[in-house]
Amino acid sequence: MKIRDLLPILIYDDSCYHCSKFANIAKSLAGKNILIVGHYTDIGKEIKSEIFPKDYDSTRMFWFVTDKTAYGGRAGVLPLISFILTGKSRKIPVKDIPLIYGNDCKTTRAFFMRVRTLLSNSQKIPLKQI
Repeated sequence: MKIRDLLPILIYDDSCYHCSKFANIAKSLAGKNILIVGHYTDIGKEIKSEIFPKDYDSTRMFWFVTDKTAYGGRAGVLPLISFILTGKSRKIPVKDIPLIYGNDCKTTRAFFMRVRTLLSNSQKIPLKQI
């Protein structure tokens, strides 16, 4: 699989209820223009192994990956919105996003913890030839 052919990609925490809802909203707004995969899916693990260093914990935030940069957490919000509003139409194979989550993650407290994590974590990783 060539990751370059799949870009742009939204990688989200597929074990979290609120993160899955966020991914579903992004999917409904972006249509087939963004490939959306979970951190813990086989394709998500494969993509992350090619983008991130070996011992890097990328699961603390969502990632929006373009052809030049991987934007994590707060840094990914504006590029994601910008792409949804102005992105080129691409025919990317899109699969349904499974809502896999634990009951603890469905609480109001968990929601605010996720928002806090989103706002406090931000990272940009320039991509080399992938």
